[in-house]
Amino acid sequence: MNSKIDLHLHSNFSDGKDSVNKVLDLAKKRNVEMLSFVDHDTNLTYSEALPYAEELGIELIPGIEISAYDFKRGRKVHVLGYNYNPDAPNINKLTVSLLNERHNHSLEQIKKIEEYGIDIDMDAVKKTVGPLGVIYKQHIMHAICDDHYTCPKYTTKYRTLFKNSGPAAGDIKYIDYIDALRAIKKDNGLAVIAHPGQLHSYELIDESYQLIDGLEKFHPDHSQEDYEKIDALIEKYGFFTTGGSDFHGDFGASVEIGIDSSLLRETARLFR
Repeated sequence: MNSKIDLHLHSNFSDGKDSVNKVLDLAKKRNVEMLSFVDHDTNLTYSEALPYAEELGIELIPGIEISAYDFKRGRKVHVLGYNYNPDAPNINKLTVSLLNERHNHSLEQIKKIEEYGIDIDMDAVKKTVGPLGVIYKQHIMHAICDDHYTCPKYTTKYRTLFKNSGPAAGDIKYIDYIDALRAIKKDNGLAVIAHPGQLHSYELIDESYQLIDGLEKFHPDHSQEDYEKIDALIEKYGFFTTGGSDFHGDFGASVEIGIDSSLLRETARLFR
């Protein structure tokens, strides 16, 4: 099996189902040589995962995915940060408030869903919550629905509760994506726009390219058209390329960990 790299995975430190050790075991079976956990709004996964990654011979890259917003266009933007200073004071200043906001918002969503007429077993919620104790929508859904994320029944229930005019619709107060990019740069990290095709983030890149180091090209939701758009932007601005599975375990789409390392060989050299 060819060696692989995956620079976009999630664990139960955010909205992934599995522990860091379980994800690392899965990655080892897939012959992954370099990996980055980019859990939402926390950089604590790295220190937890590092000892076991070293034991398995997997090169671990510090990473984070910051939940942000393009207020000009009214769209979510996910900003990836890599290889920042270990203490990451500027990143932490932004993300601690985001995690608190998300947890409190989830508690309010639980209340609204129960008022809607669906009982939620909080013990069941707490069983799936990760080490940080932050509740995500996936934890709520797991407590009220036995179906897998990809099951039509799950999708229907999720949309009924969390989308459009559902009882738990609405989102947290995000930070400006420019602030996320700047925080990563201040902490000497590399700033990357995550899956721009998925969240329609292309327009902002021309406006903020001076703060961006790379673009996530290889992602399960990207099409050939996305590849071409990203390649053009990479050539125009000299960005580097990243990519990964966006693995969430049973809390996400069914994807295989790792992409062929030859596609990210230059990026791997940059990260080293």
